[in-house]
Amino acid sequence: MTAEREPRSYYDEYGEREWDRLERDLYHRLEWEETTHFLGRDLPESGRVLDVGGGAGRYSVWLAERGHEVVLVDPSEPQVELAGTKAAEHLGGPLSHVLDEGDRRAAAGELERVTRPGGPVFVSVMGRLAALQTVARLSGRLPPAEDETELLPQLARTGNYDHELLTAFDREPTGPPMHLFRVAELVRLLEEAGLAVETVTGLESVVSQRRDEFDVLADSHRDALRNTVETLRGDRAAADLSGHMLAVTRV
Repeated sequence: MTAEREPRSYYDEYGEREWDRLERDLYHRLEWEETTHFLGRDLPESGRVLDVGGGAGRYSVWLAERGHEVVLVDPSEPQVELAGTKAAEHLGGPLSHVLDEGDRRAAAGELERVTRPGGPVFVSVMGRLAALQTVARLSGRLPPAEDETELLPQLARTGNYDHELLTAFDREPTGPPMHLFRVAELVRLLEEAGLAVETVTGLESVVSQRRDEFDVLADSHRDALRNTVETLRGDRAAADLSGHMLAVTRV
């Protein structure tokens, strides 16, 4: 019997780990470094920023420190309270936690509606292929309760890690419900909402698989990995392999 777990309750319990997550290791720092690169490149020097799903406020603080007036919105009250103690936060990540396709279209339309003409909209989502690769790589290497190999075919078809999927295989969730994107799907969603997609980039790009192992590497190897991610900025094939992808769009 599976217990349905909403994203809100997951992040309510996650606490300050969400603030610390982007400093945890090289894998997570790549997500931070690549996101702030594109924010710094495409945002005006000052202005109002709506950070939807900003959580604990890591990006909002960064934006506020650079002169932006930031409004943070997040369904998790504990995360918003934490953001208040830190000082503010981020941009479009919640689309990965909107499981209904119609609701995702409505959410993308709202991003377009509340942005002034010509303004940039940044949407960060979780990637499907990276998740599939991770499960496949760990197949047979985890305890049976944690090995999700049998979920792969359906997850590959739908991208939905949800109650329906878990119930079909009588599994307990290992994370919050989520929809995992392919690049073409994300581009189609945003363009149908009236957003002009300028760039789709992989935040961890082809460096998505070894995760916690990166920090044991020599400095020269870590630098080479960073340089590889930078070289592949805007490459949509590399973005499709990434754990997180960022779309830079404009109204």
